[in-house]
Amino acid sequence: MARLTIRNIPESVLEQIKTLSQLERRSMNSQTLVLLETALHAYRRDADMEHSNQISTETQTAVWERLSGEWDDERSTKDIIADIYSNRTN
Repeated sequence: MARLTIRNIPESVLEQIKTLSQLERRSMNSQTLVLLETALHAYRRDADMEHSNQISTETQTAVWERLSGEWDDERSTKDIIADIYSNRTN
């Protein structure tokens, strides 16, 4: 395995790692690896999201909530539902 030395770690960061390692019953080295892996996973997920042209579930929900109740249609609810069902494909 490769080794990595990290210098100039702020005392507050070191204390947080120490506290987490105690809570999780890990060595500080193991806890630091877990934190790095978690951060890298989140970074990759966020980067993938930026390049995928997809919006988050929260944004989709907010858009649908703003649109709800704004649709003008002269048809009855029954007719709209029938139209939806008749236009579905397999």
